[in-house]
Amino acid sequence: MAHSILVIEDEPTLSRLLSYNLAQEKYVVKVVDHGGEGLQEALRHPYDLIILDIMLPGMNGFEVLSKLRQKECRTPVIILTARNAEEEVVQGLKSGADDYITKPFGVAELLARVAAVLRRTGPEDSRQEAAEEGTDRVIVAGDLKIYPERYEVKLNGEPIPLRPKEFEVLLYLVQRPGVVVTRDDLMNIVWGFDYIGGQRTVDVHVSSLRKKLEMNQQSVQIDAIRGVGYKLITKGSRS
Repeated sequence: MAHSILVIEDEPTLSRLLSYNLAQEKYVVKVVDHGGEGLQEALRHPYDLIILDIMLPGMNGFEVLSKLRQKECRTPVIILTARNAEEEVVQGLKSGADDYITKPFGVAELLARVAAVLRRTGPEDSRQEAAEEGTDRVIVAGDLKIYPERYEVKLNGEPIPLRPKEFEVLLYLVQRPGVVVTRDDLMNIVWGFDYIGGQRTVDVHVSSLRKKLEMNQQSVQIDAIRGVGYKLITKGSRS
């Protein structure tokens, strides 16, 4: 069955671009151009994914996202944010967004992020079916199994939901156990050398990642090295 996607975007050219390209990938797309109406649509009908702009008439994207989460709507959300708007990214992630795309963006990036979020948040049997299509590389760290090609992390067979950047941060740290990685290194490797945002984005992602790891297991933890960066520790390796 085709995935259904709700696009809440008021800029006509962008909404047409989103709708057309998503439909080309066989997604079922509904477009709403008003914040309040988008909220009601999301609560009224089950969608597999919501693409949510920040600047909307009636109710901005942050308000829509906050109200969705308050109503226990767990539909994954990708926010659309302006380039260089680090505060929007931080606020969106704290409000419960699953990923973000900065405008302007390419169609390939959009489709890749949509597919990644749907793959991570879809039913377990769908994820298993995708995994069986090929042989996956796996990295073991403590009680965790990390699948780089699938952007998945599992604890005792159960998936831990991570945002793409959280996964990339974890993967980079896991590949350097016990080594202090600076915030600048994480920013350059995970976000790219041309990323304009500051180190707060790194800290927000690492903080969220640490909470998810601590909540689900005790064999791996990320230590903050004040004024420098972060270090991944596996159980029994601390001196």
